[in-house]
Amino acid sequence: MVDTPVRETAKSAEPPAKNDHYKWMVLSNTTLGMLMATIDMSIMLIALPDIFVGIHIDPLLPQNSFYLLWMILGFMIVTAVLVVSFGRLGDMFGRVRMYNMGFVVYTIFSLFLTITWMSGTAAALWLVIMRIFQGVGAALLIANSSAIITDAFPEHQRGMALGINQIAGISGSFIGLVLGGLLAPIQWRLIFLVSVPIGIFGTVWAYAKLKEIPRKINTHIDWPGNITFAVGLVAIMIGVTYGIQPYGGHVMGWMSPLVLGCIGGGTAVLAIFCRIEMKSPDPMFRLSLFRIRAFTAGSVSSFLSSLGRGGLMFMLVIWLQGIWLPLHGYNFTRTPLWAGIAILPLTGGFLIAGPLSGYLSDRYGSRPFATGGMLVAAFSFGMLELLPVNFNYWAFGGLLLLNGLAMGAFAAPNRAGVMNSLPRQHRGVGSGMNSTFQNSGQVLSIGVFFTLMIIGLSSGLPAALFHGLTAEGVPAGAARQAANLPPVSTLFSSFLGFNPVQHLLGAKVIAQLTPAARHVVLGRSFFPSIITSPFRSGLHAACDSAVLFCLLAAGCSWLRGGKYVYTEKVGDSEAFALAD
Repeated sequence: MVDTPVRETAKSAEPPAKNDHYKWMVLSNTTLGMLMATIDMSIMLIALPDIFVGIHIDPLLPQNSFYLLWMILGFMIVTAVLVVSFGRLGDMFGRVRMYNMGFVVYTIFSLFLTITWMSGTAAALWLVIMRIFQGVGAALLIANSSAIITDAFPEHQRGMALGINQIAGISGSFIGLVLGGLLAPIQWRLIFLVSVPIGIFGTVWAYAKLKEIPRKINTHIDWPGNITFAVGLVAIMIGVTYGIQPYGGHVMGWMSPLVLGCIGGGTAVLAIFCRIEMKSPDPMFRLSLFRIRAFTAGSVSSFLSSLGRGGLMFMLVIWLQGIWLPLHGYNFTRTPLWAGIAILPLTGGFLIAGPLSGYLSDRYGSRPFATGGMLVAAFSFGMLELLPVNFNYWAFGGLLLLNGLAMGAFAAPNRAGVMNSLPRQHRGVGSGMNSTFQNSGQVLSIGVFFTLMIIGLSSGLPAALFHGLTAEGVPAGAARQAANLPPVSTLFSSFLGFNPVQHLLGAKVIAQLTPAARHVVLGRSFFPSIITSPFRSGLHAACDSAVLFCLLAAGCSWLRGGKYVYTEKVGDSEAFALAD
């Protein structure tokens, strides 16, 4: 890896004049696009109970786990896979053109999600497919927004601008939780319909105002690279998705032939992809960009920070919905909305620290803020681990605020450092590569956090649940059957706003109980009291892993070196291409 700027081979036209009006308009539009795309990454999480009720399907039945998992993760997987390809296409055919297309695609499929007319599994399959295509539009927006901002802003303001854009993207995933909780109880279709007028407005605005930068780039689409990258990464993501599902007599599916085949086969295909890219004259994934130390350190630290942060949202939601909120008087059906509200301090931290740290990084460089942010994030995860499961909310909210401030302090300068290190003609693909690391880390993090949580629950939950149920008069056979169900079923039921005990026992067993026993086992405190100790074990393992990933991210961030901005050298007689 080198810090010496690489020279450009083709003379790129200068961007539109960096006047105040245009650059702020660019920032406003691209931030709207990023916010809209990332809100829909999470808006379904809180709305899922209302969606499944609306389409008349029980998501907790084993045969319906496909729809549950892919409604949650399909959007994320598609964006993780496609952002590099779309960033490369933006470099080739115009970043504004590809970005504008993203608004169109996103808006159309948001409308298609709204007008679902079917019910049952047909409706669920329709929603999964339309969500995947909605993710295509989101990938177009995410892949090109950072490059468009970098083109429009001078280097002394890029950190601040990219910080606002980046933090809008990250905080959107938490805003989506609250928005989904507010809209879905009114009508589940509203969670998709809300994007349509915003998308139409953003599309018209983008086509009318954003200016394309003409380029003279004589390259071709790298079809072998695109195909092998997509196949390999999708296979690994599918393996991770099904790894957290039960398999045979195992509580998880990591030994399933499907999971092993997907992860092993996907890894092999990605190895072939790397070989293809090393030999391709016009590679999709510019491996030679990793010669730039600031780019490599920023991208790897993005991946590690996403591993530490990505599963946090699921862990917090399960913690709140399955234990804390019921213990504090909230009915299970009301917990999804209030869980979203309870984690608002995290979003507040992002919104405060992101723009401020981005602004300061323009002056002092990315390293102190990005590295310091990861160190503070590691500290906040360690402190979360020390909280009792039935915590005082002010302590919990304060730690969430600290974590949001830390993650915001990392994200904005880190993205600015990555984008500042790139030659102009590779900003689209470089932005896409960085987003791929970030989005892939988020999906993998969900697999890691769920796995650690399930391992923790498996060690103590069956015995605690069996003894708790039999103590209240539940027949031993029914109690044993409920206790031996996979812990992931318990996690999903609490995550979806169902009373887990009601799901585990079933209506027939519950009807046989005395009124007093029924009142106890279906009450708000029975399940939280049973799960508290096993959950603490899984929580500690998850927090420990988050601390480790954040510390590794801090180390990678420090290795980026001092402040570095790529210097354009166009028309040099010694101009040479990036070695591919």
